[in-house]
Amino acid sequence: MTTHDGWLTPRSVTWGSVAVNSALAIGKIAAGLTCASQTILADGLHSASDLLTDAAVLAGLRVSQKPADRSHPYGHRRFSTLVAMFVGATLLGAGAWIAYSAVVALHDSPPMVRADLPFAVAVAAIPIKELLYQLTRRVARREGDLSLLANAWHHRSDAFTSIAAAIGLGGVLLGGPGWRMLDSLTALVLSAFLVVIAARVIVSSAEELIDRAPGERTLSRIRDAMGRTRGVVSFHAIRARKVGGKVEMDVHVQVDPQLTVREGHDIATAVKRAVMEADANIVEAIVHVEPTDRPGEAPQSS
Repeated sequence: MTTHDGWLTPRSVTWGSVAVNSALAIGKIAAGLTCASQTILADGLHSASDLLTDAAVLAGLRVSQKPADRSHPYGHRRFSTLVAMFVGATLLGAGAWIAYSAVVALHDSPPMVRADLPFAVAVAAIPIKELLYQLTRRVARREGDLSLLANAWHHRSDAFTSIAAAIGLGGVLLGGPGWRMLDSLTALVLSAFLVVIAARVIVSSAEELIDRAPGERTLSRIRDAMGRTRGVVSFHAIRARKVGGKVEMDVHVQVDPQLTVREGHDIATAVKRAVMEADANIVEAIVHVEPTDRPGEAPQSS
C-alpha cells in the first residue's frame, strides 16, 4: 500500500467514512422517525448502508493486498472486485426498498410531515458527503482499486440523494400540508438514481470477473512501449485483463534467432520494464521470447 499524501491512504479514508456515515445515519434516521419524513428516513438508511460497504471495503483492502500463496498463486486482487460487486448489490437493494416504501406511502396517502428539521439535516449532509467522495475517489484512482472507486460513488450517490431530499423537503416546507406528497415522490426519484449507480458498479465488477480487456488507450501504450524496445523484431498474441482495478498481461515477442539465451532474456526484461513504465496500472507482464525468421526488420505486431 502506498502512503502518498501523508494520512490519505485507502484505510484512513475508509475509516473516516465509517465515522462520517455513522453520524449521518443516526441523525437522518432520527429526524425521519421524529418528523415522519420518508425522504430523510430513506436517505438515512442509504447512509447506514454505506457502513456495510465501508466494512466490506476494509475487509477487501486487508485481503486483496496479501501476497500470492499456494492456494492463490495469482494473488488476492480479485477480492476487491467481489467487494465492489457487493457494494453495488447493497446499493441496488437500498434503491429497491426506497422505491417500494415510496409507492406504498403514495397509495396509502402520505402522512403529515414536519419538514424543517429533515430539510436542515439533508442540506448539512451534502457538502460532507461530496468531500468524502472527492477524497475517496482521489485515493481510488491513485491506488487503482475498484472497490474504493465503487465506495466513492456510494458517497457521491448519498450526496445526490441529500440534494434531492433537500429539494423535496423544501417544497413541503414552502407548500405546507397540501404538498406532503412531494416527500414520497422525491424518495421515488432517489430510488431510480440509486438503481442506475448500482447497475454501473455491478457491470464494471462483472467485466473484471470475466476477464474483460482494458481500454484501447492502455493497449496502445503497451504496443508503443514494446515497439520502442531495442531488440524486439515483432510481437503478437497480446493478452491483457483487468484485475482489481489493475492490469495483468502477457505477450510473445520475436527476436533475432542468433542471440544467446541471456540476450533474449535481457530483451524480455526490457519489454516488461517498458510496458510497466508506460502505464502505472500494469502490475504484471509475462513476456515469452521466440525466434523470428525476419531478423533486422522494424518492430511490428501481428
